[in-house]
Amino acid sequence: MKSFLKLFCLLAAIHTTSYSFGWGTTGHRIIAEIAERNLSRKAKKEIKKIIGNQKLAYWANWPDFIKSDKNFKYADSWHYVNIPGNLPFETFVTELKNSSEENLYKRIFILADDLKKGNLSAEKKQQCLYFLIHILGDAHQPLHIGRADDLGGNKITVEWFGERTNIHTVWDSKLVDYEKYSYTEYADVLNVLSKKQIRAIQEGTPETWLFDSYTISNAIYDGVKNGDHLKYGYPYLHKQHVEQQLLKGGLRLSKVLNEIFK
Repeated sequence: MKSFLKLFCLLAAIHTTSYSFGWGTTGHRIIAEIAERNLSRKAKKEIKKIIGNQKLAYWANWPDFIKSDKNFKYADSWHYVNIPGNLPFETFVTELKNSSEENLYKRIFILADDLKKGNLSAEKKQQCLYFLIHILGDAHQPLHIGRADDLGGNKITVEWFGERTNIHTVWDSKLVDYEKYSYTEYADVLNVLSKKQIRAIQEGTPETWLFDSYTISNAIYDGVKNGDHLKYGYPYLHKQHVEQQLLKGGLRLSKVLNEIFK
């Protein structure tokens, strides 16, 4: 555990932006915090055996930070899945099923299955948990179910309040950080649903969850072009989508973890 802490702190200081980064640091922590607040008693107990008293949010960005470590290069493609645009649900699912095992969709199942095994080392359990927390967050960042030709929107250059950036980065971090909440404050704001509302969000499968993100992704692509100047109108139009995806990510992550550690 101590070696993980040292590596985490070192790489957190030197990480850089890449296509494989999902929500920014705050977004991933919001999702992890919401998930932790909705864990079952049994899941909390079992997760504590893996990571001790540390919060899920502390480890939520670890899979991004370790991208600077060549020993983890094999996991670069686990953070996203490329799908052609504007497909109906049935075709979308076919694309997912036929995709490589080295992507976000397939890794959700593989990591969950690995965590259910009783013969993993402590270090392997930690890694699987950190990746699952993070990748289920990525699954709810719409442009991580994006298009290969523009690297999930990274090649679509825009200005954000006069700052040159790209639409992927806007959705990764700019829209979340625009609200000026800490991750715990944002979790407080979003995590206010009834048990019935929570169950409704948690219904479905990874395929339907990803299609939710994909639908928003298509709308993002339709609503932006190279060179657009994004200011107050853009966060106003998309605030609901961003918050909806953060909340869904957290509640669905809690469902997956509760099922793993039941």
